[in-house]
Amino acid sequence: QVKLVESGGASVQSGGSLRLSCVASRNTAGTYSMAWFRQTPGKEREGVVVINSAGGTRYAGSVEGRFTISQDNAKNTLYLQMNNLKPEDTAMYYCAASRWHNALPLSPQLYDYWGQGTQVTVSS
Repeated sequence: QVKLVESGGASVQSGGSLRLSCVASRNTAGTYSMAWFRQTPGKEREGVVVINSAGGTRYAGSVEGRFTISQDNAKNTLYLQMNNLKPEDTAMYYCAASRWHNALPLSPQLYDYWGQGTQVTVSS
């Protein structure tokens, strides 16, 4: 079992920045791919970015260049730095872990553990 807890969500104005955190109950870097997903009412959960055990990353086209994923293994923590936020980024953001640690999956069906989510709201 891996417990994941997200934090850092807030309400910000367009163009602002936020840094989301995901704390895991144990180290996941060597055995799981870690990802951020987001979901808005009426839409399916979509992959934002994933990082695998080798450090490879895959970003959704809508966020590449604005968002950056990183890890602090000593703290068992995953981060998502979000810059130049837009109203379309408004969503519940989820941290997730997949057993496919060599891959870069962005399909929610391939993830084994999920956090509770943290809300990000971007106003014009």
